[in-house]
Amino acid sequence: MRRRRFEELDHQETPIGAVSLRRRIDPRTDEDVFEVKLDDDFLMSSMFTTSETELAHAALAHAPDRPLDVVVGGLGLGYTAAAVLDDERVRELVVVDALAPVIGWHRDGLVPLGPRLTGDPRCRLVHRDFFGLVLGTDDADDPDAAALFDVVAVDIDHSPRHLLHERHAPFYTDEGIGRVVARLRPGGVFALWSDDAPDDEYLARLRRAMPDARAQVVTFPDATRTGEATSTVYVASVPQP
Repeated sequence: MRRRRFEELDHQETPIGAVSLRRRIDPRTDEDVFEVKLDDDFLMSSMFTTSETELAHAALAHAPDRPLDVVVGGLGLGYTAAAVLDDERVRELVVVDALAPVIGWHRDGLVPLGPRLTGDPRCRLVHRDFFGLVLGTDDADDPDAAALFDVVAVDIDHSPRHLLHERHAPFYTDEGIGRVVARLRPGGVFALWSDDAPDDEYLARLRRAMPDARAQVVTFPDATRTGEATSTVYVASVPQP
């Protein structure tokens, strides 16, 4: 049976807008491309996964050499989570996403990495507000509410300045960064993806809490495959005692 050149696999209303999953065929490669939109805003595409995997690689490269408990904020198409699971040190991975349909796509096998994530006993997909979990504004009574982690990696907002929702803003303040530090074990690592260039003001805030904080520019082919695009990964660690 011939594949459709384009199809919308799912479309659902959520508290922050209509989220949709689309599949199309790239005419240059004849490969399937999966895309996620929130209303009219493109959130992610399987054509551009370098920065998602680099977020995981950068965080784990700076993590202590011990069994690791990892939390990832933002599931998306699953590329960050899959890269985390590639590391044999990972004992448990909790992936938190506020959009129930996104988790459903993985559990129902609508996206390529869904079976891999749901089939790995180390991985749990959790439907809740990641920012509420970390900042303590979500009082849900479950083990994750007070858990400590070795790695906290986040890929939700476009950048510390360009947010999907204004209620996320406290996460990027000095107080919010302090809450992240409180959820990390000694030597633990915080990593954040951003679609913007390195933000000196945000980096300064990170360094007040974690002096080794740095911004890494990630380069990958742009949509035309003839030029380059960039994103930023912030990485910082809690000092060992």
